[in-house]
Amino acid sequence: MNLAPPSVAVVGTYPPTRCGIATFTWSLSEAMRPYGPYGPNVIRVLGADEMASPNPRVVANWRQGDSRSLFESVAAANCFDVVVVQHEFGIYGGRDGDSVLPFVEACEVPLVTVLHTVVPTPSPSQREIVERLARRSAAVVVQTMAARDRLLSTTNVDSNVVIVIPHGAELNLHGPSEQLAPAPQVLTWGLLGPGKGLEHGIDAMALLGDLVPAPTYVILGRTHPKVVEREGEAYRNSLILRAQRAGVSHRVVFDDSYRDFSELRRLTRGVDVVLLPYDSRDQVTSGVLVEAIAAGKPTVSTAFPHAVELSSRGVGLTVEHGNPEAMAAAIRHILTKPSMAAELRQAAEQESQSVAWPAVAARYHELIGRMPSVSAAS
Repeated sequence: MNLAPPSVAVVGTYPPTRCGIATFTWSLSEAMRPYGPYGPNVIRVLGADEMASPNPRVVANWRQGDSRSLFESVAAANCFDVVVVQHEFGIYGGRDGDSVLPFVEACEVPLVTVLHTVVPTPSPSQREIVERLARRSAAVVVQTMAARDRLLSTTNVDSNVVIVIPHGAELNLHGPSEQLAPAPQVLTWGLLGPGKGLEHGIDAMALLGDLVPAPTYVILGRTHPKVVEREGEAYRNSLILRAQRAGVSHRVVFDDSYRDFSELRRLTRGVDVVLLPYDSRDQVTSGVLVEAIAAGKPTVSTAFPHAVELSSRGVGLTVEHGNPEAMAAAIRHILTKPSMAAELRQAAEQESQSVAWPAVAARYHELIGRMPSVSAAS
């Protein structure tokens, strides 16, 4: 009997590419390394014009539109026992990212497909891609129950293969903190662009000026490159103007400097509330929300599905979309009622244990071990 642990390859964008999927690919592959002599290795997905920097974790580089690199990536994948594919419609090229299909359909080993996006109303093309991925996969992972419910209601995917494993995060409960403004601080971070709801967060700050001390709102992040390409910094400038007109420019800090992961963690540890004022009603997974939980922070979120799911377990407060009055009221409760803030911190800290990367990696390892072809070979 072969007792060696299964070898696992992880497919997705990967640092130095800066995107959420790249960070996830790196984090998952590193978290799973204790489960094998080498841990999983990475098949890195590159944009058509992206340079392939050397990395010892990378066994193949799959470039959009390049048939030779596709062939090499399939060959590399078939050297492993299991392949874990990160799926997002925008990273593989082709129509709705359908260039992922020749890869998965040429793989001869079991696949786990991780769906990072489950759209509420998929186009016929998107639906076909997801269904073909699911047919080829031994398991399809989504990151929330809301995502699972949506997937099963909008596609013809076998419910028996759909597994919920949360988005992982590195615990951030202890360590030195950094503050960009006087306390109390409310923080929103991420790439800026229309739909983030930041204007509502600014309006909420105008309703909290009577608090002593009044909170400072830190908006951390650069403008999304696609937004800059389309309209320059018009959105950011509109937010600055809005803060000025609301009389809160001295309490709204815009920081567009690049912050590495360790800096972001220190800044998150130093805030009192994390605000997610997003306009979207469809977001079934939020990496920012998971990172806030990993830091044990009280959160105020608009009622998108992931936030609602967590609030049902006492993690964070949810408010109506586009409602600065409701946002201000929730922030006020947290800042003025120590017992409520303590309860929210405790709930976040408890929830953080299930999203910590070691716990998430253990769930993937367990899932892989249950696959018939893998367990038979072990």
